[in-house]
Amino acid sequence: MAERVGFFTDTSVCIGCKACEVACKEWNDVPDDGFVFRATSYDNTGGLGASTWRHVAFIEQRVPAPGNGGPGGPSGAGEPPADSVGPGVETGPDGERPGAVAGEPVDRWLMASDVCKHCTHAACLDVCPTGALFRTEFHTVVVQADVCNGCGYCVPACPYGVIGRREDDGRAFKCTMCYDRLRGGLEPACAKACPTDSIQFGPLDELLERAERRVEDLHGQGRTEARLYGADPTDGVGGDGAFFLLMDDPEVYGLPPDPVVTTRDLPAMWGWAAGAALSMAGIMTAAFLRRRR
Repeated sequence: MAERVGFFTDTSVCIGCKACEVACKEWNDVPDDGFVFRATSYDNTGGLGASTWRHVAFIEQRVPAPGNGGPGGPSGAGEPPADSVGPGVETGPDGERPGAVAGEPVDRWLMASDVCKHCTHAACLDVCPTGALFRTEFHTVVVQADVCNGCGYCVPACPYGVIGRREDDGRAFKCTMCYDRLRGGLEPACAKACPTDSIQFGPLDELLERAERRVEDLHGQGRTEARLYGADPTDGVGGDGAFFLLMDDPEVYGLPPDPVVTTRDLPAMWGWAAGAALSMAGIMTAAFLRRRR
């Protein structure tokens, strides 16, 4: 096995350009999403699926302006400061919103490029009956479309709701972390196209160290809401091969706060099933012998 590689997505510098979405579709020949205008946000793709392997989420919020007694001030540590309101919103030299009164609501955008997490303990691998899903030499998880039979077991097994099936043939698809590019010594198309290095690719251990330093740096700036998601190897999926720096709770980004591998109880379930089968066999045998008497 090669050294484990992965993604570190720093949402604090994501500008929502969607270059990663376009690069992913172009390189992997992923079909369009139907060009649906949802009229609720600038997010036109909606979420990850069989035809969306990278999804840039736009979260629009109303937060109190910083200042004495307001979030971002001495009594508001942990709340996002005004310099995180997002692109298109001007701030003053001290990060304040011009015309904003401390404590009054102002607008901010949170943006994040979501992707398959390439879990350490991947439930999709456990339930695939054909071996279409496999773990590569880079420790990533890939679907072989020519082996997939369209059973769909992997879809509900994923704790993140990443995998989807295409309506035209029923087969499952998701991010491959550009497996073909990795084998050629290239970084994935999405990371290559990201103009702000919000998406960073490399050896997972190095990315984890870099991410921890970034969180410390943000905390030093007073942005104590910054936290890592998917970087803990003791969580319910053993840590992710694609983890994130978030500027709010995971639920705000549509991520489960405590993901758990959905097949964790399978061994116990099979044990109970085997016990029930043996008990039934014993009862039927006893009944048969009693009747013969």
